[in-house]
Amino acid sequence: MKSDRVVFVHGAGTFGAAAWPRQHGMAREFDCLFVRRHGFDPVAAPLPTDFEADQQIVEEALERGGHLVAASQGAVSAMMLAVERPDLVRSLVLAEPACLSLTKELPATAAHRERVEPLFMRAAELTDEDFNREFARAVFGSEPRPLNTAEDRDRARRLRMQAPPWTAPLAIVPGVPTLVLTGGWEPLYEEVAEYLAGTGAVHRVVGGGHRPQDTEEGNTILRRFIRDHAEKGPELGVDA
Repeated sequence: MKSDRVVFVHGAGTFGAAAWPRQHGMAREFDCLFVRRHGFDPVAAPLPTDFEADQQIVEEALERGGHLVAASQGAVSAMMLAVERPDLVRSLVLAEPACLSLTKELPATAAHRERVEPLFMRAAELTDEDFNREFARAVFGSEPRPLNTAEDRDRARRLRMQAPPWTAPLAIVPGVPTLVLTGGWEPLYEEVAEYLAGTGAVHRVVGGGHRPQDTEEGNTILRRFIRDHAEKGPELGVDA
């Protein structure tokens, strides 16, 4: 029997398979696809956020159905698809989901918006470097690393072109088995996770900052959750 399809959807930083170093080995057990969201290309110039285009990319990758694993802003399009096509999604795993349109009136999200919304409103007036610096100060309270390489400069341009996640067309949660992993470092993501837990999702705090999927515990829980909801269970002898 053909193994279940698992589609991985990256956030706003590293993209494609490079965004999921701890999950590459899942290809021994599942039919894994590591997609690139709209505007994320190693050669072509960055493009502005298009939530609907991202959703279409995810749907085309999922084909006849399977599991979605998404991080940060990539969780938005994954959830949008799960809401619209729950028949395609056997399980949904979200790592630090930036689904802020669901929590935009709650305290941590409202405080985050107050800090960064003025910056997004000025994005067209700023250089990529200036936006990158102000974003790092507002969100992380620190200075960003210098933009020394073409990859760094593309990443900064892409960041400036990203739409604020609270503007996404996502107002309800999908009725599919959902796991949320968080790092326990930032109230914003814990607020989103607790909101989703209140609608039936399983929430686990596993450390790892904004990349809980990279921790040993997070990776193990992620894989176990997908196995538990797979059409066909894992073969004996496959390592976690």
